[in-house]
Amino acid sequence: MAIRRSPLRRSVLRRSAALVAATTAALVLTACGGGADSASPSRSAHSDHGATSDAATPSTGRTGHNAQDVTFAQQMIPHHRQAVAMADLAPTRARSQQVKDLAAQIRKAQDPEIATMTGWLKAWGARVPEADASGTAGMPGMDHSGHPGSDHSAASMPAMPAMPGMMSDADMSGLEKMSGDVFDRAFLRMMIGHHEGALDMARTEQAKGAYGPATALAESIAASQSAEIAGMRKMLGER
Repeated sequence: MAIRRSPLRRSVLRRSAALVAATTAALVLTACGGGADSASPSRSAHSDHGATSDAATPSTGRTGHNAQDVTFAQQMIPHHRQAVAMADLAPTRARSQQVKDLAAQIRKAQDPEIATMTGWLKAWGARVPEADASGTAGMPGMDHSGHPGSDHSAASMPAMPAMPGMMSDADMSGLEKMSGDVFDRAFLRMMIGHHEGALDMARTEQAKGAYGPATALAESIAASQSAEIAGMRKMLGER
C-alpha cells in the first residue's frame, strides 16, 4: 500500500534536498577556488619579487653612473695627484712636524682614492687622465705654456688652473724652491686653497652624481678636507 505524503512534507523534503545540493556545490567550488587562490598568491609574490629584483638591479644610485660621475673622477684624480705632489715636498722641505704629519695624512688618504676613481673610469670605458711630475698633465683646459719647449714669450701669463683650487706650474715650481718656515706657510696657504677647490667639486658630485660610491666618496672628501682646512688655518694662526 503506497504511503501518501502530505504536500507540506513533500515541500520540506524538496527544500532539504535543494539545500544539500547547494552546500555540496559550494564546497566543490571552494575547493577548486582554493587551489586557484593558493597558486595566485604564489604567482603574485613571485611577480612582485621579480619586479623588486628588476627594479633593484639597474638602480642608478648604486650601479649606474652619469656624465657628472665621469667628470668628477676625471677632475678629482689630477686634483688629488697634485695634492700628493705637494705633500711629497714636505718631508725634505718643511720645518714643522705638524706640516710633515699633515702631508703624510694627505698622501695616505688620497693615493687610495686615486686608485679607486681610476678603477671606476676604466670600468666605465672612460679616459683616465695622465699626469706629469707636477700632477697637472692630462687636465682639460690646462695651460702648459710654461713647460720646456713652449713659447716662453707667454711666461708673464701664468698657467691657469683647469679646476677649482689647482696650482699653476709656476706655483708648484715656487713651492719646490722653498724650505723651512717659508715653505710651511706657503704649503698651508696653497693646500687650503687646493682643498677648498676639492670641496666645490665634491659638493657638485653630491648634488648631481648618480653613482652611489662616487657620491659617498664626495661626501667623505668634503668631510675630511673641511676638517683639514680648519686644522691648517689653526696652524697658520699659531705662527
